[in-house]
Amino acid sequence: MKVVAFNGSARSHGNTAILIRAVLAELEKNGIGTEMVELAGAPLRGCTACYHCYKAKDRRCVVGTDAFNQHLQKMIEADAIILGSPVYVADVSSEMKALIDRACLVTRANGNLLRRKIGAGIVCARRGGAIHAFDSLNHFFLISEMVVVGSNYWNVGHGRQPGEVEQDAEGMETMRLLGENMAWVLKKLRCPGRD
Repeated sequence: MKVVAFNGSARSHGNTAILIRAVLAELEKNGIGTEMVELAGAPLRGCTACYHCYKAKDRRCVVGTDAFNQHLQKMIEADAIILGSPVYVADVSSEMKALIDRACLVTRANGNLLRRKIGAGIVCARRGGAIHAFDSLNHFFLISEMVVVGSNYWNVGHGRQPGEVEQDAEGMETMRLLGENMAWVLKKLRCPGRD
């Protein structure tokens, strides 16, 4: 079993990464392979709405000037996907938005490639806008026919300066439980005989 997490923060080692790592640590304790992909430093462009993916049906985006197709391949190969984003103007980062917009179109054009995979969104906020950003991530999972895993509260941590989120005890516990719940769901859904 493999979980791939995408960190949509411009800070590759900031608060969003800390939250993601807390979830991945729980998955690893349960013997599940993990990988975190940093979107920082290699900008993704948004969807051009050319619909070439519907014509080609080759599991790729025709725009090949960025790392999107490599990211998409990781999503296709994974059993579960975690999307983490800081809150920018009450929503996800532009890199995360580009990733989910393009992934949504290409996977739907190719027979709903993410269908029945497991997904979880994680948001880091200084103060407000977290629920809207969290909804944006969940909308991607739901339209992709994915199974969404939750925790004991919304998957949100609070912090502004790098490392501050570690002082959010409730947020960190929410991430730990999210990892625990995701591991449980992965084990239940990946049993022999499941279609």
